[in-house]
Amino acid sequence: MQPENSSGMSEIYRILTHTGMPRANGPEIPTFFPTSFCASDMSGITELPQARALAAKNHKEAEKRRRERIKGHLDELRRLLPCNSKTDKASLLAKVVQRVRDLKQQTSDIAGSDIFPSETDEISVFSDEFSSDGRSIFKASVCCEDRSDLLPDLIETLNSLHLRTLKAEMAMVGGRVRNVLVVAGDRDFNGDDCTDLLRDALKALVERSDSSDRCKRQRIFDRRTMK
Repeated sequence: MQPENSSGMSEIYRILTHTGMPRANGPEIPTFFPTSFCASDMSGITELPQARALAAKNHKEAEKRRRERIKGHLDELRRLLPCNSKTDKASLLAKVVQRVRDLKQQTSDIAGSDIFPSETDEISVFSDEFSSDGRSIFKASVCCEDRSDLLPDLIETLNSLHLRTLKAEMAMVGGRVRNVLVVAGDRDFNGDDCTDLLRDALKALVERSDSSDRCKRQRIFDRRTMK
């Protein structure tokens, strides 16, 4: 004889093991009973906020370093330009733009001038103007190999001709030098003859320089040969 509740237990067992539950006047409603749960299924959900937080932290640190670099460059510009530490960024950048324009103009002026030395020896002398007291003004250019006693010899040459230096420019590149001089003579030192005299004196100076260099190179060669 079965217990009175055996039919009830059978119904519960059928509900638990069946793929669906009975529904009055309608189809069965499927029910699912998961048998296992994997913790890794939630890893993507937990890692996403952490990745966002790390990216936000890295961006904040990179932005901080960028601001520090900008501040360092601005401070350096304030030291280079005639302005104080309280100069605002807009005024500072305006000064920088103006300074760059000035330097660009100076570079253009230098590039267009004949101050740089050439690869060959050159001597030019001409006179086309006079001072207020009637003295002739000469412009002379001397390009040659550089040597230690060139400038003293040049000064001695001008003094021997009683010429007074009004302006002097010098440029040196790769062991060669060019001297551009503006000189004035006394009242008697004028005319084409004086121009030729100054040119010949400067030519002798350059030739003496070349001779000195040749002797120096010959001495170096002799010492190496003797070794």
